[in-house]
Amino acid sequence: MRFDVITLFPELFAPFLTSGINRRAFESGAIDLKLWQLRDFAVGTYRRIDDRPFGGGPGMVMMAEPLEKCLSAIRDDRALQNPEEKQTPVVLFSPIGQLLNHGGVEAWSSSEGAILICGRYEGLDQRFIDAHVDVQISLGDFVMSGGEIAALALLDAVARLQPGVLNDEGSHQMDSFNPALDGLLDCRHFTRPEVWNQEGVPAVLMSGHHADIAQWRREQSLGLTLKVRPELIEAARRAGKLSPKDEHFLTHFKGNP
Repeated sequence: MRFDVITLFPELFAPFLTSGINRRAFESGAIDLKLWQLRDFAVGTYRRIDDRPFGGGPGMVMMAEPLEKCLSAIRDDRALQNPEEKQTPVVLFSPIGQLLNHGGVEAWSSSEGAILICGRYEGLDQRFIDAHVDVQISLGDFVMSGGEIAALALLDAVARLQPGVLNDEGSHQMDSFNPALDGLLDCRHFTRPEVWNQEGVPAVLMSGHHADIAQWRREQSLGLTLKVRPELIEAARRAGKLSPKDEHFLTHFKGNP
């Protein structure tokens, strides 16, 4: 799997590649990440990659020409590495993009990768977007100073799903939003000491009774999801993921999970 990132700040990615558990995905070669400095494809003394918007207004717009030159270089480089590779999708992080969710991360984690464009300023020349961008992705209804953090978020989420990255291969299956949890939120978790600030651990977790623990965790997941993300409950219900026992619990749920 190979991801190419077009960015003005490749140095922002360095700590991500050398620290934390997800570095295993890059050290092992499970994910081949290449960073491309956009200014290397600009012309002139100042290597300009942006200009004022036509029609006036604040801010600057990233120019189409250096973006296209960089994209062309990436495609040539990928073709040298794998002549039989299909056309790699070009991804732009933008406010109008589709909201990134667990399903999207799973799809990218089993793909051959993508070319990620980290926009800056007021955005990209629309003509480049129309000509070359295949997918637009958003992290939420807010605006950041650039697409680098969004790219890091996608790469982080994809990396942890690669085999051998997590110490426990099955741990990600119990993540919030995972199909193994029927798309619900994960339950609360506790660890040592058994008593902290005069507050103990729920007794069922100390019982050693695996069936009771599993039921408690399911109810915790249902109650928390109903309280803070009720739309996920409705989605699970429409998909036929809720059992009669789940529905009975939800009907009588009145307090905190």
